[in-house]
Amino acid sequence: MPHRHRPRSIGALVASALLALAATAPRAEEARLGLPADMAARMAACTACHGEQGRAGTDGYYPRIAGKPADYLYHQLLNFRDGRRQYAPMTWLLENLPDAYLRDIATYFSEQHPPYPPPARANVPAATLARGEQLVRQGAGQGQPACAACHGADLAGVAPAIPGLLGLPRDYLLAQLGAWQSDTRRTPAPDCMAHVAKAIAPQDVAAVAAWLSSQPVPPGYEAREAPDLMLPLACHGVPQRGEAQP
Repeated sequence: MPHRHRPRSIGALVASALLALAATAPRAEEARLGLPADMAARMAACTACHGEQGRAGTDGYYPRIAGKPADYLYHQLLNFRDGRRQYAPMTWLLENLPDAYLRDIATYFSEQHPPYPPPARANVPAATLARGEQLVRQGAGQGQPACAACHGADLAGVAPAIPGLLGLPRDYLLAQLGAWQSDTRRTPAPDCMAHVAKAIAPQDVAAVAAWLSSQPVPPGYEAREAPDLMLPLACHGVPQRGEAQP
């Protein structure tokens, strides 16, 4: 995430940091230290910004993390902790957390399924929305795949590591596509999203974000199981057909 947004308040950030740092204590020490055993209480550092159950913040910047595939969430936590995603408060909260605890966080939020709010109206020309839908469903040609080629025909994501694209704010989508283009959001190689994002023209980035953010989320919107998925590009953390899970 880019640096241009500030966390909601210093008080909330400090409270979140204290909770996160407390969570770094070894599991055997939790009872002695009086740490909460309930995962919802442990995740208070996350829901302070990402909303109850991870349903999204109220400002359109902190995205929904509820219901995202567990491996996707886990890899993003690793990326923040290890400096491949640039947002200082997230790195600060995660820098002392071990892999096992990050896996617990990812698993917890992957199992949360609060309802989605209605989409925001996209105040853009109809032609922009039509272009966005074309790019999402068909791609731009010349070897540039459609969003649906990886994220699924219904854009719900593919387990275990590809997220859904609906139910995200337009500003967040714009920020993340921009972050891939500027290398402030990365994954270990092969970084398929960086490859795709850097080939998209600015007006097309705006069209994709406008169309995705304006779509209603259908009932039962969850990542699909696709054990034989063949992606148009190799992506870190997403096994191709016949490969073992990372």
